[in-house]
Amino acid sequence: MVKLSELTAADVLHERDLGDPAYRAEHERTRFANDVAIRILRYRNEHGLTQTAFGKLVGLRQPHVARLESGEHEPSLATLARLSAALNVDFTVNIHRGGIHLREGA
Repeated sequence: MVKLSELTAADVLHERDLGDPAYRAEHERTRFANDVAIRILRYRNEHGLTQTAFGKLVGLRQPHVARLESGEHEPSLATLARLSAALNVDFTVNIHRGGIHLREGA
């Protein structure tokens, strides 16, 4: 069995793996969806909401919330607008040749 002290932290592994061009490309491809997923998960956690309760709050069905939280599906601008209005939070999106990114601190 591996000791806890022998494990490598996820952020260290991530930084190391960014040196692999295939890993970096996939990370960039999924970054926007993952950033939105993290924002939704953080909000739900801070407010003690289930996916179903969160969905009712923002007008989405639970399966849609689950898809957003998986980070596998990019939300539409309409979905971001719906989330922003319902949660009273801002989503600032940067669109450029390199892709779409959710601005930090947004």
